[in-house]
Amino acid sequence: MKIAVMPNLSKTNAQLHTERVITKLQGLGAEVLMKSAFERCFPDMGVTFYTDFFRLMEDCDAVIAVGGDGTIIHFARHAAAVEKPILGINVGRLGFVAGLETDELDALKNLVDGNYTIEHRMMLDIRFEQDHKTLVYQALNDAVLARGALSRILDFQVNFNNANIGNYRADGLIVSTPTGSTAYSLSAGGPVIDPSLKCILLTPICPHSLMNRPVVFGSESKLSLQAYSNYESEIFLTVDGEYSVRVADHQSIEIARSNQTARIIKLKQDNFYEIVNEKLAEGRN
Repeated sequence: MKIAVMPNLSKTNAQLHTERVITKLQGLGAEVLMKSAFERCFPDMGVTFYTDFFRLMEDCDAVIAVGGDGTIIHFARHAAAVEKPILGINVGRLGFVAGLETDELDALKNLVDGNYTIEHRMMLDIRFEQDHKTLVYQALNDAVLARGALSRILDFQVNFNNANIGNYRADGLIVSTPTGSTAYSLSAGGPVIDPSLKCILLTPICPHSLMNRPVVFGSESKLSLQAYSNYESEIFLTVDGEYSVRVADHQSIEIARSNQTARIIKLKQDNFYEIVNEKLAEGRN
């Protein structure tokens, strides 16, 4: 079995835990693949290094991301593009998307032996026009349309399947998948949604009206968001907390379910809501 290991070495003790993962996998008979950028960090460990990242993703049978939720989500999008499953090992804080903690590496035997299940997580396509080009981003967590540095409230229009369904005054709007319901949306007062469900969640950020509540749409819904500013405030679209681009006033942002799905490896028979309660309790400590 060929397993691509993708660490975020900026995390505390990430290098140590990545070395443990590599040693464990090799002891189980797996071949470990990594990007050539990591060669100086893991010399003489018997790893196969690739200069071509896309070839690396094509050649592997599975991906292991060592880091926090951001790291796991980043590589989950790449894995989804080539239909490869991914396992997250948490060296961050909460690790909602992670399948293992660093004290559970013995469970990697089940990965190599094929004793695991795969959760197919819904993703979003975010599409808009800029400089006469159509830009498309994929999101596993969310897309956020919000104001920039100036503390000015924005007006938003939301269309559902080409029909206007409402207007908001808020700092921003979050459109998320069920996976992303435990990310920024949760902090903004949105509901927790089982990631096995297929739906799209709209959550306003600090809405001006207390009547503006989160709304859950069906998975086949097509949403269109437009932001308006009376104060020439900057407006930004941020995807999965990673890609951020400034958009124009009145710019239409189209959001719909993606044809791509993230394949999340599950090695443990744990309950999603138990995980949420445990992670949120850890976050309060």
